[in-house]
Parts: sequence; C-alpha cells; structure tokens
Amino acid sequence: CLGRLELFHNGSWGTVCDDGFDLRDAAVVCRQLGCGDAISFHGRALFGEGTGPVLLDELACIGDEESLAQCSHQGLGIHDCSHKEDAGLRSVTGKTAPQGPPCDHASPSASPDMSLRLVDGDGLCLGRLELFHNGSWGTVCDDGFDLRDAAVVCRQLGCG
Repeated sequence: CLGRLELFHNGSWGTVCDDGFDLRDAAVVCRQLGCGDAISFHGRALFGEGTGPVLLDELACIGDEESLAQCSHQGLGIHDCSHKEDAGLRSVTGKTAPQGPPCDHASPSASPDMSLRLVDGDGLCLGRLELFHNGSWGTVCDDGFDLRDAAVVCRQLGCG
C-alpha cells in the first residue's frame, strides 16, 4: 500500500508517469488494492525508477472510480515520460492484507531518498529488513536493534 505504482499488462509490469498524477488518482489505486484511503502521491521516482514500459501518462481519475480501468488517460503505452517520472503513492492500511500481487512494502523515512522493505519472509509483515538509499537496497545491521526499533519499522510499514 506504499511505493511505486506499477501495472501488469501483456505479460509484463509497467509504470505510471507522474504527469497529472494526483490524490484523486492515488485514491482510486488505494481503493482498488484494498488499502484504505490515499494519504499522499509522489512523483519524480521517489520510490525508485521502474524497468518495464511506461504504461500510463496523464492519468485523470475523478476519484470515485473503483479501478484505474475506469479513469481517463492517453492510452496504454502512449506517453512522453521517462522512468525518472514514475508515480508512487501512500495509503492508509487496514488490518487485512490487500488482494492481488504481493506488495514491495517500501515506506518513506526521514530522508526522501530512503525507503524500507521486508524481504524473503512468509508474510506481508515478516522478513529481512532492507533500506533503500542512494539508489540501492542494503541490509540493516542487527547490532543494537531491539524491540523498540522493530516497533518503529512495523508502524512505518503499516504492519501494526
């Protein structure tokens, strides 16, 4: 419920350009994923640049649509963007996991160029803690890491 927005189309994942992307668009995505209300939307590849095709540009949702398929846009694959303009968002998460493909669980931290994720776990809120900084993912050392630190991470990731 937080991270770069990607769509699965014709067998591959693609991104959404930040041109015109706003809180109404984010609200539709959050609703479609079952993530609750949208808190914020982000552009300029805040959650990293995607690698597949740019699939949507100039997305224009009214805000009450049930899915992105009901929103207007220039057409799938028609864009004037690069991955430096990939859109992302943040939603309020409930106690149940969203339906659909697994989430990356990236989360903004004190610095706008850092994100957190849990990887190689058996659930949405279980796994090895990694931090994205200066363009790459790295692990977090466990020296001094305790339950208070874990509580902060869990809250930041929307895991309770």
